[in-house]
Amino acid sequence: MRRSTDEILVSQAGSLPRTPELIEANEQRAEQAARAEKTGVPLTDDYTELLGREVAALVQREKDAGVTVPGDGEYGKSMSSPVDYGAWWSYSFQRLSGLSLGGVDIWKDAEVHRSSPGNVVLTSFSDRRDRQLFHDAYHDPDSGITTGRKAQVFPKCTGKIEYTGQDAIAADTANFVKALDDAGIEEGFMTSLSPGSASRIANEYYDTEDEFMYACADAMREEYKAIIDAGLILQIDDPSIAENFDQINPEPTIEDYLAFTQKRVDALNYALRDLPQDRIRFHLCWGSWHGPHTTDIEMADLVHTMLGINAGAYLFEAGNVRHEHEWRVWDDVELPDDKIIVPGVVSHATNVVEHPDLVADRIERFARRVGRERVIASTDCGLGGRVHPQIAWAKLETLAEGARRATARLWG
Repeated sequence: MRRSTDEILVSQAGSLPRTPELIEANEQRAEQAARAEKTGVPLTDDYTELLGREVAALVQREKDAGVTVPGDGEYGKSMSSPVDYGAWWSYSFQRLSGLSLGGVDIWKDAEVHRSSPGNVVLTSFSDRRDRQLFHDAYHDPDSGITTGRKAQVFPKCTGKIEYTGQDAIAADTANFVKALDDAGIEEGFMTSLSPGSASRIANEYYDTEDEFMYACADAMREEYKAIIDAGLILQIDDPSIAENFDQINPEPTIEDYLAFTQKRVDALNYALRDLPQDRIRFHLCWGSWHGPHTTDIEMADLVHTMLGINAGAYLFEAGNVRHEHEWRVWDDVELPDDKIIVPGVVSHATNVVEHPDLVADRIERFARRVGRERVIASTDCGLGGRVHPQIAWAKLETLAEGARRATARLWG
């Protein structure tokens, strides 16, 4: 994994805006898949060719914007709408066996669970503490924070979990490797879902939630290996580490939550066993929705748990105004010598495009604490489906310019 040896490198957190052509093709493909299931008529190859062209154009556009460690934009993770908060997760439903539609709208109909001391369980998505505190705002269609909250019917586990996405991940990696080669870029990353997040659906097959989670670990490990074997950097996406805190009622103690979370860390480390840490980066986030986030866990409470994950780099939100102040954590926490950090210094949570001097300030704060060579500048979270494409690309450009200004300060 590259380090910022001569300049502050620039990356992003994963999802980038899909083009109208790709969104339309995703919608048509979903319709074709439904027909194919009924009639047995196979899908056409038009989509595969289009996806390859779209990924190639995206990587070149990232390069032109100043991104030095690009991703594939998660283009292989289907979005059939310009606004989509869940493609990073829901793509796994097509790559795992043992799942069937549960017919439950997670925002309205999901069963509500309650935690107790020493017994932490997730409540429903619709019963998050953040949504309770700001009930009126979340239910006001003009508030601006209900975007993307359309009905979502997610599956449940009713059989043995196994990985079935070999063809999909082979196509994703081939498209991305070719795009990187065509653009003359030496390193890129591809995202994949963690076991802890993959298992955040109803389980009716495995005897325990831990057994279900480890089944997901064994399955997703195949995807992890495929990404690394293709010569790419693997990025693990796992909101379950931080975002779960808001999804537990009543609020647990920090000790109980960390014990609950450590099980998810252990399952992830099990899935990553024997894989090269210097080819793995981990993305921590508090959730991508545009809401108040007053119920987030503090970074200071979670940082050591994060560092216990077997990765060589850690991405986390640092531009989001709810968490920007947490750069001070690194005054007291020593980053291991073989690790780097990839703080988000422009945010997906606002339409305001950050000034490059502010971006440079944010980068410099981290560089002064952990060393300039161990900081890569990034976005807080994925921009695709969260902000307008024109704004997303402006944010990537200001991110790159901010990195150039930080480089001048740090190497000047």
